[in-house]
Amino acid sequence: MHKEFLMGNEAIGKAAVAAGVNVVAGYPGTPSTEVLETIAKENDGSIYVEWSVNEKAAMEVAAGASYSGARTLVTMKQVGLNVASDPLMSLEYVGVEGGMVILVADDPGPISSQTEQDTRTFAEYSKVPCFDPSDAKEAYEMVFEAFELSEKYKTPVFMRPTTRVCHSYQSIDIRDYAEYVDHRPSGFVKDSSRWVIFPRLSFANHAKIEKRNLALGDELSDYARNSIIPGTVRKGIASQGISYANVKDLLANKEGEKPSLLKISTPFPFPEKLALKFLQGVDEVLVIEELDPYIERHLLYVCGKYNLNVKISGKLTGSVQFSGENMPLKVQEYVSVFMGWKTEALPSIETPELPVRPPVLCAGCPHRASFYAVKRAMKGQETIFAGDIGCYTLGNAMPLDMVDTCLCMGAGLGIAQGVGRVKPDTKCFAFVGDSTFFASAITGVVNAVYNQADMTLIVLDNSTTAMTGHQPHPGTGKTMMGEFTDKIDIESILRGIGLETVVRQNPFELDAAVEVIKSVAAKPGVKAIIFEAPCAVLFKPETPYEVDANKCIDCRKCIREIGCPGVVIREGKVAIDEALCNGCGLCAQICPVGALGKAVRE
Repeated sequence: MHKEFLMGNEAIGKAAVAAGVNVVAGYPGTPSTEVLETIAKENDGSIYVEWSVNEKAAMEVAAGASYSGARTLVTMKQVGLNVASDPLMSLEYVGVEGGMVILVADDPGPISSQTEQDTRTFAEYSKVPCFDPSDAKEAYEMVFEAFELSEKYKTPVFMRPTTRVCHSYQSIDIRDYAEYVDHRPSGFVKDSSRWVIFPRLSFANHAKIEKRNLALGDELSDYARNSIIPGTVRKGIASQGISYANVKDLLANKEGEKPSLLKISTPFPFPEKLALKFLQGVDEVLVIEELDPYIERHLLYVCGKYNLNVKISGKLTGSVQFSGENMPLKVQEYVSVFMGWKTEALPSIETPELPVRPPVLCAGCPHRASFYAVKRAMKGQETIFAGDIGCYTLGNAMPLDMVDTCLCMGAGLGIAQGVGRVKPDTKCFAFVGDSTFFASAITGVVNAVYNQADMTLIVLDNSTTAMTGHQPHPGTGKTMMGEFTDKIDIESILRGIGLETVVRQNPFELDAAVEVIKSVAAKPGVKAIIFEAPCAVLFKPETPYEVDANKCIDCRKCIREIGCPGVVIREGKVAIDEALCNGCGLCAQICPVGALGKAVRE
């Protein structure tokens, strides 16, 4: 063993490698992305690693490998689990052979997500065992235990870190190479009575799963990471994950009376016997957890089942907030009220007020040019701009104001079709990125063509998966294994689906782009424009632009029209921030007097 200072996601990735993982598949999504990327960096060539086109595909690839006796890991964020739920629900009924861990990173806050959904609730719904680490060190160690439990019970297993576990750092004891598990897949053994999910098999396996989970709940009551720390009064706090870490840190600095602590590290199957032991020693319990009142409901159930007169407080009683993170100061507040402590006697943390910095598209981002061109082309017409998940969601901000809807990945195509059916006179646009096109938009195009919709698809092709860290996708021609392959051409796909009008255009050629949009949008049926320009982060900036003070009339159109962070006001005058400007030239094409041009360098 040796020590390393690691981010939680790095720890999980290194643990998977040390645990003998054979196949890793996932789809990038904050806060999960670094797990797969760490494995790719650690890979000596013996592990197959892929960024799948979406989470459903990743789940199915891992399932096939697990059927063949391989240890597999699937990575995603909580909203990705929605996409992967179709194969997962059946997979739990079928079971696995090699250990299969499904890493789902939840995002309380939410910090970078559409939802605050709780994978613990999904685990209970899908009947899949779940591990819930409280810090990076525990996450590292849990990976080995999750693989072992998966193989023992022939079931996929959830690993549910949250953002603060994924992205916090800790000094961790890491296994040396000699201690790595050498897992050799046994290969696929044909057995249609096991691997083909007919109703009769599902019925039989459902009964087995329910019986197994009851027994597993008892077994997990003895699992070392589920624990009780006795207190000095008949009050208790039940917690999990990062909330438990915050509670423990708070109590470590407090002298005098202390409550008992119940830590739930395996929320499903719930360790009922351990919970019963905890409840028998207290009169009142405060439950602090993220996000659903999951532990709270289970403790209420145990009290009812065993006729215990224990008062349970938490989200359901309004004692703890229902949404958002349980940050240290919030935990301090909850515990202080519960214990009757004077707040001023507790350690306090003073934080400076931070400036408000709303997220914006980067200077030189091609999406800004694309949005602006569409906005200018459709001025005066009744339109709807259906957006999507990605950097381009930021097109909703003023002054662009070009995202009217955003639901989930790929949904803009269906929404544009739906609006068009209700208001046929509306010009309907759907925006989607190149990575998201492959992940979840193709079926929406098929649906539009098949059902004879009237809409314009705008594919924002910046040659990467920009929002989550520039991962490759089928259109980049490179895999996560470092192999070069043929690029899958978006235009060819669209034409194959049945689109007759598909136009490629550089969005930074503003006048030409505006004319293309007017021409394409005027045609009936489903048509597409692919705006092609690389992400501003992918290439070395061009010569920055500058303002000619002798020409500038201070109309500020360059600022009011596009909102580029590289165009600023200095001493009351328009100026270019050379540290941000990458020379895209969009602002110069907007200036009515030609006051913007490339900086002259001597």
